[in-house]
Amino acid sequence: MLETENDSAPRVGIAPDSWGVWNASDEAQPAPAQYLREVQEAGYHWTELGPFGYLGTDPMRLRDDLARHDLALSGGTVFTNLHRGPAEVETAWADVREVAHVVRELGGEHVIVIPGMWERGDDGAVQGERTFSAEEWTPFLAGHDEIGRRLVEEFGLRQQFHSHAESPIGSYREVVRLLEGTDARYTNLCLDTGHLAYYWGDSVRLIREFPSRIGYLHLKQVEPDLLADVLKNEISFADAVKQGVMVEPPLGVPEYGPVLTEAAAANPGIFAIIEQDMYPVGDFSRPLPIARRTREYIEGCGAPARFH
Repeated sequence: MLETENDSAPRVGIAPDSWGVWNASDEAQPAPAQYLREVQEAGYHWTELGPFGYLGTDPMRLRDDLARHDLALSGGTVFTNLHRGPAEVETAWADVREVAHVVRELGGEHVIVIPGMWERGDDGAVQGERTFSAEEWTPFLAGHDEIGRRLVEEFGLRQQFHSHAESPIGSYREVVRLLEGTDARYTNLCLDTGHLAYYWGDSVRLIREFPSRIGYLHLKQVEPDLLADVLKNEISFADAVKQGVMVEPPLGVPEYGPVLTEAAAANPGIFAIIEQDMYPVGDFSRPLPIARRTREYIEGCGAPARFH
């Protein structure tokens, strides 16, 4: 299906992650100027901030940079560790409000919040627990509602929680526990199709079961045969990405068409931001043709989508 003018269609954009950007400053990443130029060349209009600082932190300068390339902002991302206890809310809020200020000034609508990931030792083995204890779930859930309340009241922005591979919130059941334990006014889901599929979660099922809680999408595919080896052999997420576990469509799962169709019905006009983890990207000329092919795939997948 070609791009639709229907305002209820998902607003499809792309993120710095699809250019191999994982850090605010890193010589292994394409420069911000290349990213902004090539996002426009690939035919996208919406972008995220990426790691805070990568595109800059001055809203006025960033507004000019985005306008120069006919780009608009959907949101920004923050990592938090709210499971540590009630006092962690203030620590998290300091980071969240810094991002929220830039997002609001640039007309964005969302702050995507990601839980802290597992730690690995020098030998590559996971250190500590992989899941939250009963004592950690309580401040974790309450803390997200508090962060979400402050975002709404102070900035008029929405918190979208992002489950993640190698984090305590990664499986389908863990995501459901998050949704059932939080207030829909303040905490909803950035459904990352690739990270949910990393632990065999079904994105379409999740949208159908919790349609009112899906506030944002990250579109990503995983290569299932490689993923099976990754999980069987305890390969770290970072090494799995280096091996290519996140692939461009249609080479992986899930298919985007059913996800976009369900999401459009559940949340008309939802942002659907493409993220293909590929750090380090190596050849800086790789991302642009992948981004173009991904757009072509979405245009032909039979689902509603708009790119401007």
